[in-house]
Amino acid sequence: MKMPFSNLPECTCTPILSSQSQGWENILVEQFQHPSGEGATQYNNEHTICLSLSPRPVRFLQIKAGKTHSSLYGKGDISITPAQMPFFARWEGEDHYMQIRLTTQFIQAIASETLDTHPDRLELAPEFRTRDPQIEAIALMLLTELQQNNVGSALYINSLTNVLAVHLIRNYASIKPNIPIYSAGLPERKLAHVVEYIHHHLEEDIKLSDLAALLGMSQFHFCRLFKQSLGVTPYQYLLQQRVERAKQLLKQTDHSIMEIAFLCGFNSHSHLTKQFRQLTGMTPTVYRSQSLSV
Repeated sequence: MKMPFSNLPECTCTPILSSQSQGWENILVEQFQHPSGEGATQYNNEHTICLSLSPRPVRFLQIKAGKTHSSLYGKGDISITPAQMPFFARWEGEDHYMQIRLTTQFIQAIASETLDTHPDRLELAPEFRTRDPQIEAIALMLLTELQQNNVGSALYINSLTNVLAVHLIRNYASIKPNIPIYSAGLPERKLAHVVEYIHHHLEEDIKLSDLAALLGMSQFHFCRLFKQSLGVTPYQYLLQQRVERAKQLLKQTDHSIMEIAFLCGFNSHSHLTKQFRQLTGMTPTVYRSQSLSV
């Protein structure tokens, strides 16, 4: 089946949720749900990943890269469309999916920082229908952040975006790159520098790019070396330190839980409570009452 893309209807589906207004860098995450239809798209400066969320399989016909593919798409099925590639789809039945778009500039920057090849030569191969547990896991974590509208999670979103980009480059590049592996962690002086920065900026929305820039290295290498040094990711360490500060404030001040949440960089009472319970096994209120009774 060959159809000129200039004659195909443009896809005008409106997302039910979008990260457009949340300030996420280098990535756009959107959730869609709509009845049977068809449409064509082409993103010149973004690579696109679609993850099916449909509880029941949906019959799809797709055209891209001069090839036509028809099959049932069910929950967990993934489609990848490189930038500048026209894409047409026709679906029968109500479709529910999420779409992730990563900028080509970001993918090239990650390639330049992590690979021994020129980023301009990097091309992603299209995928009609595939399964990839790592992409699915990252996508669902991003969707959860989008659905919960979690403000103040820049470091978490940055980390997920970086991991997703490296995974795409490693597994879907037309020429398989060499990604170096580092066996040692950060030098003690550099680790102390970044840990001190986190400690003094706990109440701020710290970004992964901020921490990497402190040490003059790429975000990808920084994440790997930081985890090798402390055994946890930068985001996990940040949460630990925020909870530690909350514990101090709960014991030493009469601030409300809401005030303490904001002073520690959490965006709400519930956000603090959730992370506090995960790390201590109790709520901030119970922790405070136990501390006062000692």
